[in-house]
Amino acid sequence: MGTVRRFEDLEVWQLSRELARSVFTLTQQEPFCRNFPLIGQIQRSSGSVMDNIAEGFDRGGNKEFINFLTIAKGSCSETRSQLYRAYDYGFIDDETLEQHLLKTEVILAKLQSFINHLKKTEHKGPKFK
Repeated sequence: MGTVRRFEDLEVWQLSRELARSVFTLTQQEPFCRNFPLIGQIQRSSGSVMDNIAEGFDRGGNKEFINFLTIAKGSCSETRSQLYRAYDYGFIDDETLEQHLLKTEVILAKLQSFINHLKKTEHKGPKFK
């Protein structure tokens, strides 16, 4: 893993940003665009993944970062669950569901891998220099 200077350099943040953008696009399509409660919930949870990665990164300590990465995992799983609801309500088709579930699986795996790395490293974060 190379030196990361800003959260925007993190691949998992970039993938999370793409998920949020993709979810937003889904929610703008008929008939999804008429279910305002689900739109709000899935947009918030998908955006929360990238936001928690960013917030944890800039806290400056690995323990806090791990906590925020764990919250990001929860938000990603929440998005996953909401994708199933969108599918069950007929808002998205099989292919769209599978594409988005795959995105969440990749993000979840990368988040867990990152957490595992941070738990093992001796570097405790920039605020402890």
